[in-house]
Amino acid sequence: MDPAWPRWGFTHTEVSANDLTERFERDVSRTLAPIPMLQNQHIMGFGVRNPQPRPQEFDWEDLDSRMDFMKKSGSTQVITLCCAPDWMKGGPEGPTKDSAWDEHLEDAPYPEHFGDFAKLSAAVATRYKDVEYFMVWNELKGFWKDHSKPADYKGYTELYNMVYDAVKAVRPDVKIGGPYLGFDSNRTGKSELRGPWGVVNQNVLDAFEYWFENKKGADFIVVDGASLTDAHELLPDAFGALGKFGAVTDWLRDRTDDMPVWWSEWYFVPEDDTRWPEPMRLAVQAASMIEFAESGAATALYWNPQKKKGACQGCMWHPRTGAPLPTGRLVSDFAKWFPAGAELENVTSSDPKVRVLAQPRRLVMVNTTNTKITTTVDGKESTLRPYEIKWSDR
Repeated sequence: MDPAWPRWGFTHTEVSANDLTERFERDVSRTLAPIPMLQNQHIMGFGVRNPQPRPQEFDWEDLDSRMDFMKKSGSTQVITLCCAPDWMKGGPEGPTKDSAWDEHLEDAPYPEHFGDFAKLSAAVATRYKDVEYFMVWNELKGFWKDHSKPADYKGYTELYNMVYDAVKAVRPDVKIGGPYLGFDSNRTGKSELRGPWGVVNQNVLDAFEYWFENKKGADFIVVDGASLTDAHELLPDAFGALGKFGAVTDWLRDRTDDMPVWWSEWYFVPEDDTRWPEPMRLAVQAASMIEFAESGAATALYWNPQKKKGACQGCMWHPRTGAPLPTGRLVSDFAKWFPAGAELENVTSSDPKVRVLAQPRRLVMVNTTNTKITTTVDGKESTLRPYEIKWSDR
């Protein structure tokens, strides 16, 4: 993997460190700064107000605040060029109303406003000159409402190409990626991309192939997805299902002549109110990151579900103190020890239920079971508690 490409990071969502107090923002900045990673922010929604409430009026306050935090915490800054102001998608001019956030945030701009969205994207790229990476749109929102039917991939590609040209015209130095397509899968189906974890929806592959063949250009590939099927199934189990991430990455690298593959989001817990014990959730997350590293993914961005208060499973920092939580420490550890360019070495466990990722100086072991395991790794005997993640020098 080219060391010039970043590897690990996260996306800011509705609540983040800049939404509370200045002191809290400073505390979280100090938490993140020692091990810099990627941080991603959308230009509208996900914690940011409408950036262009009227054609000749910009409102950068919220986006400025997020970008300022990202800079203070030492990150490599990433911007997702989504979503579109209301007047570009059939709504009124002016600040977005509460009902419109709920009902229309994910609407695509009308074709007659593709050019307006491209101009907005160019204005964003011009304003934030420290940002090198831009992702275009998000999961074909508004272009694919029924995943049992083909997406409007022609419409998305038209928008993408206009944004690509507009941004490159003002910032030829930046790197732009798409199509930010969700790789849905099911238990069965007709598709060449399949495995024990399920079958990728053929409509996804068709959309990707069209975009790839008809894009103006791209510096990296952007996709997302869950290890689960659309029916919330984990095939054959929570850890085995993670093979989907590696299989999709391999397919994309093969299809694109080894272009850098970014996972803009990835999910591994059923979205049906399932709550795993925290050690299991962390073990599955660590194993998924091992899958990304071993398959050669350039980047994986964690969707950070922060809250302002209360318990928050999966949050990277404590909502009250800003101290790193286990998820934040896990992402930071991978950023520190397995950055892009890290030389991976083939180190195995005598018990295959313990997954291992190793580089010359450091390795991590993950017990994928709910029982204690004693195993030999790298010539040393180790005992891991149920679902334990253990780091070791070599």
